[in-house]
Amino acid sequence: MMAVTGVAWGKLRSFEAGIFEFSTPLLGKGGDDGAIDILLVGLDSRTDAHGNPLPQEQLSMLHAGDDVSTNTDTIILVRIPNNGKSATAISIPRDSYVQAPGLGKTKINGVYGQTKEAERVKLVESNVSDAAAESRSTQAGREALIKTVADLTGVTVDHYAEIGLLGFALITDAVGGVNVCLKDTVSEPLSGADFPAGWQKLNGPQALSFVRQRHDLPRGDLDRVVRQQAVMAALAHQVISGKTLSSPAAVDRLQQAIQRSVVLSDGWNVMDFVKQLQKLAAASVAFATIPVLDESGWSDDGTQSVVRVDPAQVQEWVKGLLSDQAHGKTQQLAYTPSKTTADVLNDSDIGGLAAAVSEVLTNSGFTAGTVGNNESGHVSGSQIQAAKADDLGARTVSKQLGGLPIVANPSVPPGTVRVVLAGDYTGPGSGLSDNDGLSTPVGTAAAAPTDPTAPPPVLTAGADKPECVN
Repeated sequence: MMAVTGVAWGKLRSFEAGIFEFSTPLLGKGGDDGAIDILLVGLDSRTDAHGNPLPQEQLSMLHAGDDVSTNTDTIILVRIPNNGKSATAISIPRDSYVQAPGLGKTKINGVYGQTKEAERVKLVESNVSDAAAESRSTQAGREALIKTVADLTGVTVDHYAEIGLLGFALITDAVGGVNVCLKDTVSEPLSGADFPAGWQKLNGPQALSFVRQRHDLPRGDLDRVVRQQAVMAALAHQVISGKTLSSPAAVDRLQQAIQRSVVLSDGWNVMDFVKQLQKLAAASVAFATIPVLDESGWSDDGTQSVVRVDPAQVQEWVKGLLSDQAHGKTQQLAYTPSKTTADVLNDSDIGGLAAAVSEVLTNSGFTAGTVGNNESGHVSGSQIQAAKADDLGARTVSKQLGGLPIVANPSVPPGTVRVVLAGDYTGPGSGLSDNDGLSTPVGTAAAAPTDPTAPPPVLTAGADKPECVN
């Protein structure tokens, strides 16, 4: 196995020279603001990384449509704290209404393309050759996007990676596809998304349709962002777990995909980056979304539907996220009450107590479990039982119910907590508590989607089967 892995790493080293690179003075040297910051851009392009048009057969396979554009429909900022113990991928919704250099207020997904086209026209009118105008205007588009993201988030971008439609599909196929889970059946012809509900494995073109769909989703583009995160979490899990890079054949496929379809800023040692990822625990790689003020807002002139964001709020959130990540709080960041099933058992003579407390927990976002009487293992005092005493779900339930003690019980399945209520219980649901019937969701991730302090749930790369999404 070691020999095979060595061959794979050798191949990785050999293909770096074939990647298309560009340089810009806007990029930082890394780590000056407490983290290495990498801007990942998904370009809605119909060409490869070298500007070659894709054949019609591939365009049809990708459901690319007829529109020719350079919209950046995926914008993700990856922050790796200087201690190297974690990584956070921060998604910026494509319709975020931001201030852009030379453009004023506009949707962030158009910054690259609008800047590029304006610069191209100016260069052509100055008698610059078409080829040179294309190259220089593309550079201008990239630099405008880099500056816009930096201004919005308050970070210095250190490295840049750009990938088109084809590249996403090829890379997904190269790693053997991705596992995803859908809450409901999907059939949306514009993107080509046609999937059943539940767990499934997607190939490259399917995964592209999965992440490009934005119509017929409950939250539109914000749900699409979560889909992108779910796929990236699955890809990161495979890289971190060694399921991809230990195979020379997989590395060959990855080499061809990256050399054909990825653009990188120069001076970035991708090998070091991949090695750093592999040293991380999968649960220490998180995927989050910036907070928004209004996901159904309007532009200042009232002509466009946009996602309203507050740069000051985004910057404060990004700064706090880095602090949490640097202190190893990834699991807390990613936790939502829905990940915990709460069994509630009545060990008292108070009728209906278990049902009342279960309702409190369900209203607070926990998943309802067994509700009934405690027929065995009677307790002298109310308690929460979990597989481990430090279980995050148990700690959250304890806080919700007034600080009940947590007792380790190996018979309780992981992901489940058992609330056993004795006659001493006076917390929410007992009728004796000041906040009885409490129904406010626990934690910002379970709060209302339009709450500006509550971005969509944080996902991690720590599971073979990612969380189900819309």
